[in-house]
Amino acid sequence: MKQEQSSRREKRNGPPLRRSAGSVRLPFPEWIGDYRAAWLRPDIIAGLTLAAVVIPKALAYATIAGLPVQVGLYTAFVPMLIYALLGSSRVLSVSTTTTIAILVAAALGGVASANDPASLLTASATLTCLVGAILIVARLLRLGFIANFISEPVLIGFKAGIGIVIVVDQVPKLLGIHFQKGALFHNLLAIVHEIPQTSWATVAVGAVMIVLLVAMERFLPRAPAPLVAVAAGIAAVKLFALPAYGVATVGHVPTGLPPFTPPDLQMVTMLWPPALGIALMSFTESIAAGRAFAQSGEPTPQPNRELLSTGLANLGGAFFGAMAAGGGTTQTAVNRLSGGRSQLSGLVTSLAALGTMLVLAPLIGLMPEATLAAVVIVYSIGLIKPAEFREILKVRRTEFIWALVALVGVAVVGTLEGIVVAIIVSLAALAHQMSDPPVYVLGRKPGTNVFRPRSTDNPADETFPGLLMLRPQGRIFFANAMRVGEKLRLLIAEPKPKVVVLDLSAVFDFEYTALKMLTDAERKIREEQGVVLWLVGLNPDVLAMVRRCPLGEALGNDRMFFNMDMAVARYQTDQAHD
Repeated sequence: MKQEQSSRREKRNGPPLRRSAGSVRLPFPEWIGDYRAAWLRPDIIAGLTLAAVVIPKALAYATIAGLPVQVGLYTAFVPMLIYALLGSSRVLSVSTTTTIAILVAAALGGVASANDPASLLTASATLTCLVGAILIVARLLRLGFIANFISEPVLIGFKAGIGIVIVVDQVPKLLGIHFQKGALFHNLLAIVHEIPQTSWATVAVGAVMIVLLVAMERFLPRAPAPLVAVAAGIAAVKLFALPAYGVATVGHVPTGLPPFTPPDLQMVTMLWPPALGIALMSFTESIAAGRAFAQSGEPTPQPNRELLSTGLANLGGAFFGAMAAGGGTTQTAVNRLSGGRSQLSGLVTSLAALGTMLVLAPLIGLMPEATLAAVVIVYSIGLIKPAEFREILKVRRTEFIWALVALVGVAVVGTLEGIVVAIIVSLAALAHQMSDPPVYVLGRKPGTNVFRPRSTDNPADETFPGLLMLRPQGRIFFANAMRVGEKLRLLIAEPKPKVVVLDLSAVFDFEYTALKMLTDAERKIREEQGVVLWLVGLNPDVLAMVRRCPLGEALGNDRMFFNMDMAVARYQTDQAHD
């Protein structure tokens, strides 16, 4: 069957370039050996289309980070090239993202002055080098599972907070006003204060660009909207002499290859804490985007390998002027929708960035800053998704609160600190869930052997006089054993049953402290209340633990059952004999 499927794939896609299973492994990335001739044309088209989106956005993200605009080109070149050669995702596009850019801005703001470009670039190289090194060390320690430690609601709140911060940060460029940047509320007040100084020509340029981008995203979603906006902005500067009306432009952009930029070891002590946060977000965004756009039949991105490939992409980019990099959801979506089939599309995009550096850099200098701000705002506003907050609220109010806490953490205490808030909230949420596992009172669905939690939706479910059926759920260990014990005592005290049947089928682990608590509880309710405890549905590990402790001796085989149906049948038989 597998041979037939492979044959059909070869007919559709063409044979792989390396076909012999017994051939010597060639010293190049494995995807090249598995490449199919039929993928070449769609990969080239997708790579060029992706370049039309990635390059203008990378320029914009460099300005978010407070770096010279050409850093965006370097980031679309070197990290993209390295990841395309080493990454496990076929379509993940690695340059930089809005989230990473704003985090970089916050990190660099504390160690370098915006008026000292050389110091700023050195600090960026040091930060990017640290991010790469952290990701590589994480790979050596096999820490890929860390991607699962930020819950989805918290990540949604965090990204929404980032979106708000970015939009507020870019509004001054749309208005043509200038002031000393600060925290979110400081910036909002400063914008209001500086509104009388607005450059209406700049506002007009920004408004036209936003309308153009939104219209193209709405009606021509496959078109390279950022490229069209950039081209239109440059053309407007040429045709209408916009700088004469107060419209600021990007200014000089150096032509040529990226310069060698070594890191400064003296900055390491100041930059490693934010580098940890940036590395976490880079990896989280990369693995999420890679998994989201992996198609059936393609290899799923492997977390530990992604740590290595994105780490090397950052480490290599650091020495050639690139800022911190990671996979982006929007650009990866463009790659997939444009027909990208393999990592070759990323190589094409990287080469297009190189061509832009060598040939088109002078034109980029003519671009209005309002155009870049419009690109940033249009694509950053997508981070704020009220519908996702409504969906969370509809499902679970508690997790909605966690999302809001993450959002407020970013907006109020800052972006880097917001990562810490997001992680703390996620871990607190996990600890809360684990510390308070549910304990259900069961009933039997009439005419079946199905036992389910009692509720007002199923009033006809059967119960049995003198028998209380309970089902705890989750792992029971030292942190929640006391809470589970309290719930059991309250549930037993009210109906005063003769027999309590504890269904442990949903308990996958029973730690020693919890087992001791249950042993003491069994003895206490038996001696003081005359209540007998039965156990049901123990998995093999839990059953072995129970048999090795005093509880197993007290219960014996007569009070442990394979399932609830057997326990109920035994209870009914005993009652009939009584």
